[in-house]
Amino acid sequence: MAEKAIDNTVHAEPRENFGKGFARRLRAAGKIPAVIYGHGTEPTHVALPGHQVALLIRRANAVLELDVAGAKQLTLVKDVQKDPVHQIIEHIDLLVVKRGERVQVEVPVVVVGEPAAGTVATLDSATITLDVEATHIPQNIEVNVEDLEDGTRITAGDLALTDGATLVVEADTLVVAVAVPVDTLAAEAEIAELDAAVAADQAIEAEEAKEESDES
Repeated sequence: MAEKAIDNTVHAEPRENFGKGFARRLRAAGKIPAVIYGHGTEPTHVALPGHQVALLIRRANAVLELDVAGAKQLTLVKDVQKDPVHQIIEHIDLLVVKRGERVQVEVPVVVVGEPAAGTVATLDSATITLDVEATHIPQNIEVNVEDLEDGTRITAGDLALTDGATLVVEADTLVVAVAVPVDTLAAEAEIAELDAAVAADQAIEAEEAKEESDES
């Protein structure tokens, strides 16, 4: 299913004041300090509408179509700095991109489905680095593990990529592994050991009973 188009047009206000105190006042007014850089241009400092941008950047590698005092600027969200305690967005770094330009980005991997009974699917690579057009970055890459058996390994080369996207990482990079949990294996081994001990005791008892019968 095609992804629903998202209105990513953002009106940004140029700013010339800096410092922690000014940034704090901006955030109190519902705005986010940001800097635009790249393509040999001088960094441009702006203030972004907080609520709108917070929703847009829930998507990994969000591309924002900025309107800065009437000038259009296509940008890729490269870094989001948050308060570690309250998770408030403190600052955003935006990279200037051009339509048709290719960029390298980390795309999240999402596991869907349930593997075979008694196994678990372990995500070994939470993201995969792709080379892709800036305006066609996938939101995520799905890996379907439905009914996959113990010992199944899914590598980067097995992933279904969107048209035009190519891997930056090695094709044999492990992404998902399906296996029986270690604690389950240990429990099964313990049960097998107990069964063997019981069988041995029963064999001894049977032999002793036979000897007593022969003597009588």
